[in-house]
Amino acid sequence: MLLLLLAYLGGVLTLLSPCILPVLPFVFARADRPFVRSTLPLLVGMALTFTVVASLAAVGSQWVAQANQIGRWVALVLMAVFAIALLWPTLADHLLAPFQHIGARLSARADAADAAGRGGAWTSLLIGIATGLLWAPCAGPILGLVLTGAALNGASVGTSSLLLAYALGAVTALALAVWVGGRVFRALQARLGLGNVVRRVLGVAALLAVVAIGLGWDTGLLTRLSAVSTARIEQGLLDAVPDAQPAAPPMMMMAAGQAGAPLPVEGTLPTLDGATGWLNSPPLIREQLHGKVVLIDFWTYSCINCLRAMPFVHEWAQRYRDHGLVVIGVHTPEFAFERDPRNVMKAVQQLKVEYPVALDNQYAIWRAFNNRYWPAHYFVDAQGNIRGHQFGEGNYAHSEQVIRRLLVEAGQTELPPPADPAAADLQGVATQADMGNLRSPETYLGHARAEQFASPGGQRADAAFGYTLPSILALNQWGLSGQWRVNDEAAQLQQAGGRIAFQFHARDLHLVLAPGEDGKPVRFRVLLDGKPLPAADAGADVAADGTGTVNEYRLYQLIRHRGTIGPHRFEIEFLDAGVQAYAFTFG
Repeated sequence: MLLLLLAYLGGVLTLLSPCILPVLPFVFARADRPFVRSTLPLLVGMALTFTVVASLAAVGSQWVAQANQIGRWVALVLMAVFAIALLWPTLADHLLAPFQHIGARLSARADAADAAGRGGAWTSLLIGIATGLLWAPCAGPILGLVLTGAALNGASVGTSSLLLAYALGAVTALALAVWVGGRVFRALQARLGLGNVVRRVLGVAALLAVVAIGLGWDTGLLTRLSAVSTARIEQGLLDAVPDAQPAAPPMMMMAAGQAGAPLPVEGTLPTLDGATGWLNSPPLIREQLHGKVVLIDFWTYSCINCLRAMPFVHEWAQRYRDHGLVVIGVHTPEFAFERDPRNVMKAVQQLKVEYPVALDNQYAIWRAFNNRYWPAHYFVDAQGNIRGHQFGEGNYAHSEQVIRRLLVEAGQTELPPPADPAAADLQGVATQADMGNLRSPETYLGHARAEQFASPGGQRADAAFGYTLPSILALNQWGLSGQWRVNDEAAQLQQAGGRIAFQFHARDLHLVLAPGEDGKPVRFRVLLDGKPLPAADAGADVAADGTGTVNEYRLYQLIRHRGTIGPHRFEIEFLDAGVQAYAFTFG
C-alpha cells in the first residue's frame, strides 16, 4: 500500500515537471466543458493508455516498442487535426473529410453534445487515449523504481497497479489544474468575450506541442529547461518510507535475522529446472541437493557489486565445501551480451569461478525466487528450506555465520575457523567501495533507463545523431560528443573520435563497454578535468599514459583515485568507431 501511495504522489509531482508541458494544451482545450462528460473521460483514457503501454514496454517487448512508436505518430496526426479544428472549425470540416470521425469533428461533436446536454464522453475518451500515447513522463526516482521493478520481475498485477497509481496521480493534478483553468476560461468568456481567442490560443499551443513531441523535445530539451526539479522531493519520499525501494540499486544491503537470533523459514528452495545451461557442473535438480547446505548466489558478470562480493563467495565455497556446503551461482543477465554463453564462460574462467553456475537467461530461476537484486544470496538448509538472505554486497561476517549455523544444524561439528573479511586479499575491481566518498549512482547510457543526460537536444532513440558536450556538467550529469546511435541498452559510436563525459564524485569509476559488432578492438584514452589522466589515478584497465583498449564485453575500471577524492570531470575519447557503452558504476 505504501508503494502505491508513493507511486501516486510521484504522479502528482509530474505537474511540476517539464515533460507534462506538451500534453497540457490537449487537456486544457476542454477546460470549459462539463467535467464529468469531458475532462474526466479524457483523463481516464490518458491514464489507462499510459498504464497499458508502460506495463508492456517495461518488460522489454520489442514489438510493443515498435507498435507504440507507430501509435504515437497516429496520435500526433490525430492531435494535429484536433488543433486545426480548434483554430478553424469550418475549414477543418471541409478540408479534412477523411478524418471526420477521428479528428476534425472531434471538437465539434463534443461541443454539440455538451450544448445539448448529452454525452461527449466517448470523444473525450478518444482524445485521452491519444494523449496517453504521446505522454512521456520524465523518469524521476519513483517512476524509475517502478519501471525497473517491472523490467526485472515481468508484467504483473503489482507492477501495472503501481503504474496505474502513478498515472492516476498525474491525472489528479491535471484535473485540479483543469478545474482552475475552466473557471478562468469561463470568466474570460463571460466578462470579456474572449472565448474564441482563448480557443485559438489553445489551438496554436496544441500545434506547437505536436511539433515538440514530433521532434523529441518532450524527452530531451524540456527536461533541461525545467525551473523546478522534483527529483529531490521524490527521493526524499522514498528515503522516508522504510522498504520502499524494492528495485533500488543492488548496493542496498539487507539481511534476514541478527547474529544469534533464530533463523526463520522464509520459504522452500524453488526448482532450478529453468536454467538454460550449466557451467562447471551437469544440470542440478533440487532433489540432488537434499541433505546439503546450499548458497544460491544471483550475479551477472558486468555487475560491479557482484564482482566486489565474489571473493567472499569463493572463500566460503572453498572453506566449507568438504563440510557439506554447495555454492550455486545463478548467472542472470542484465545486458544482452551477458546472455551469450561464450561470454559468460570466458568470465567464469577469468574470475576463477569453480562452483556450478546455472545460466538463467530466461529469468526463470530469478522469478522462482522472486528475486530483485544483484547480487543476492539465499541460504538454504539441509531440508531445502530458505533460512536467510543477503541482498547486495556487505555483511560478509554475518552471512558466513548463517552458513556455519546451518552446517551445524546439518550435523557438521568440526568446522574450520571463520574467515576474517578484513584480511581478504582484494585487488582491482574487487576492492570494496569507498562508501564515504561515493556520491555518484549507477547510470545507464541506453535510452530505456538513461537519466541526467545533458547533451543539447537530448537523446535520439535508435537513430544516428551528432551530439556535443556541454562546457559545464553538474554533478552526475553526463553527455556524448560525436556520431552515436543510442538504443535501449547502449550507445554505439558510429565514427572515430567520439567522447563520453561524466561529472562524478567517487574513488573509482567503471564503464561497461564492448567492442563493435565486428569484434575489432577499440582504442581509447582517458582525460580527467580536461587533462591526460595522471598515472597515479589510472584504473586497472588503463595504462600509465591514460590509454587502453576495449576488446571484450565486460566492465572496465578506468579511474581509481589514490589521493584526495572530490568532484571531477571524466572524459573518454575513442580512437576507433564501433564501441558500445552500457553503464557507469562507481566505488
